[in-house]
Amino acid sequence: MTLEQEIGISLRRQGLTIATAESCTGGALAARITSVPGSSAYFTGGIVAYSNVVKQSVLHVSPQTLEQQGAVSRQTVCEMAQGVMQLLHTDCAIATSGIAGPNGGTPDKPVGTVWIAVAYKNKIVTHLQSGDCGRVENVQRTVQKALQIVSEVLKERENSN
Repeated sequence: MTLEQEIGISLRRQGLTIATAESCTGGALAARITSVPGSSAYFTGGIVAYSNVVKQSVLHVSPQTLEQQGAVSRQTVCEMAQGVMQLLHTDCAIATSGIAGPNGGTPDKPVGTVWIAVAYKNKIVTHLQSGDCGRVENVQRTVQKALQIVSEVLKERENSN
């Protein structure tokens, strides 16, 4: 069974919904989630926010966060996750922002630097991923890690009930 299938079963069992806010993954995360038949029961939608303008105007990421922390930062993905949860009225959200490559890296944030946030209610789990494996692999690794985090958060929630 795939991670996205396990997540779908868990979301249905718990009566929860999920949405995505993606930058560097460009919709690949939403594609994995919606590859599961019946995912419309728990996946409400996703926003691909490649530009900072969309991050600000649609997801309500603070201009100060983008100016001070940058688009590839823990604070930005946290605000993206919270923004998409509010916008699409979901229980959970996943956000990604990073530098997939091959260009765009800096000494502080080299290619392969990606932040992931998974939000559930008032809790946010974040993960910093690093290491450049090439654009396609950087995106695939990010999607896989994001799904793993969601799975862990859902299992933790289920076990605490």
